[in-house]
Amino acid sequence: MAQSVPLARAIGGYIFGLLQACIRFVFRLIYGAKGETVPPITDPILLQSATSLARKIRNQELSSVQVLESFIRRIKEVNPILNCVVDERYDQALKEAAEADALIKSGQYSVEELAKQKPFLGVPISTKDCISVKGMLHTAGLYERRDVRGAQDADAMALMRKAGAIPFALTNVSEVCMWWESNNTVHGRTRNAYDTNRIVGGSSGGEGCIQSAAASAFGLGSDIGGSIRMPAFFNGIFGHKPSKLVVSNVGQFPAPFSAEQNTFLGLGPMSRFAEDLRPMLRIMAGEKAALLKLDEDVDLTKMKFFYQESDGGGRMISAVDPDLRQAMTQVVHHLSEKFGSEKVERIQLPQFRQSAAIWFANMRDDSGHGFAYQLGNLEHDINTYLELFKWLFGASKHTFIGLSTAIMDNAQCKHGSPKYDHLVRKRNELRAELQRLLGDNGVLIYPTHPTVAPYHNEPITRPINFAYTGIVNVLGFPATAVPLGKLGSEGLPLGVQIIANFNQDRLCLAVAEELERAFGGWAKPEVRL
Repeated sequence: MAQSVPLARAIGGYIFGLLQACIRFVFRLIYGAKGETVPPITDPILLQSATSLARKIRNQELSSVQVLESFIRRIKEVNPILNCVVDERYDQALKEAAEADALIKSGQYSVEELAKQKPFLGVPISTKDCISVKGMLHTAGLYERRDVRGAQDADAMALMRKAGAIPFALTNVSEVCMWWESNNTVHGRTRNAYDTNRIVGGSSGGEGCIQSAAASAFGLGSDIGGSIRMPAFFNGIFGHKPSKLVVSNVGQFPAPFSAEQNTFLGLGPMSRFAEDLRPMLRIMAGEKAALLKLDEDVDLTKMKFFYQESDGGGRMISAVDPDLRQAMTQVVHHLSEKFGSEKVERIQLPQFRQSAAIWFANMRDDSGHGFAYQLGNLEHDINTYLELFKWLFGASKHTFIGLSTAIMDNAQCKHGSPKYDHLVRKRNELRAELQRLLGDNGVLIYPTHPTVAPYHNEPITRPINFAYTGIVNVLGFPATAVPLGKLGSEGLPLGVQIIANFNQDRLCLAVAEELERAFGGWAKPEVRL
């Protein structure tokens, strides 16, 4: 009987893979050749990191107004194609940029004082439409909230403002931020800058898109199942989900239902350049930044690099693309060559096969609320079946995937049930095993996602693929999505995620910086191989 289980799993995986191949063929017939591409980047300001721009602004090599105007022009150039920006405050931002320039010219602070007290003075920042920015839309892609505006900044954005950053654009999300394609009935669908027929991910998909198109210097995302890392991966940028409870989640909608769910959610930095992540995280973490020891140098020669090439065959999860397997091989080869093969070790943790089941179970809580309550604006449960019936006739203000997710959510194990207890134990066992493995000097290199960016709506046919990122949220570990420079055979970004132990975020970031040096990081979206 025991021998029949692997055989059944192999047969099931083969059938699922064959079905996925057929579905992909249909989507290729529907979409045909590649979609539009964005105009080339001609303004050199757009090709600089936020860290570099901040330095040049305070040294008066560039003005904040000049930098902001460059990014506004780029948004106006690409947004008609991509639909990543859903609200803006350009006029107010330009006034704040002029004030920043005046402060610098006044000589009230030395360059060194500005670098310490306001490290991102005058640099424009964007964020997703679920992280509150005072005066800007705060809809989370929910039609019922279409006119809601932020009463005050989210804690993380308030800290970035205090550090001198200037909010100027708001980006698209999935409905109530619980799906991995950014599409909703308030703002519509966002399209990938590398191929507009492809998704940008979710729920920070608009943010990943604006960054990849070089239309924002840097941005804030949030992540409860991969919502920073999947968009970062699909859009070829860097994105970091911090260790649990390091960055305040206050100001994010929807808010977690329980204290434990709050540990799964993490607001974090997104940027085209790895060097921006560390100073952003230092600011966003506020008083808890000391826990992360971000100012300590990381000696990569003393680190251990573990890698796992796939989840081992999770049920209803796609096989890892050949391009991504090759990319993992190249990363392993680089680390082995530079730091010694004895520092690099292949592992295969079988618990990763159950990532989706573990995530769904651990997301349950004793509040009695589920996704249908989120779709009701945290005020009431919607009637999902009635809304689905209305959707058939174009009369529902919810997305099909939002309603389907609510139905699927209701079918999961209940909080406190034997199955729930079993899967929580599985989570705890995997967490303990990884803690022992990684210690304070190890990282795990793992696929961010099993495939490159799918076609629009294709995720409906492979909904559980988010498990590659979701498992990290319920474990509470930090993880960084890292782009690997060159595009794959489909002209889309490739990458990996770097996972470390609790509060060892600096290890993730140091490895991200090393891989950026080795492979090039972000690639311009107009590049075609």
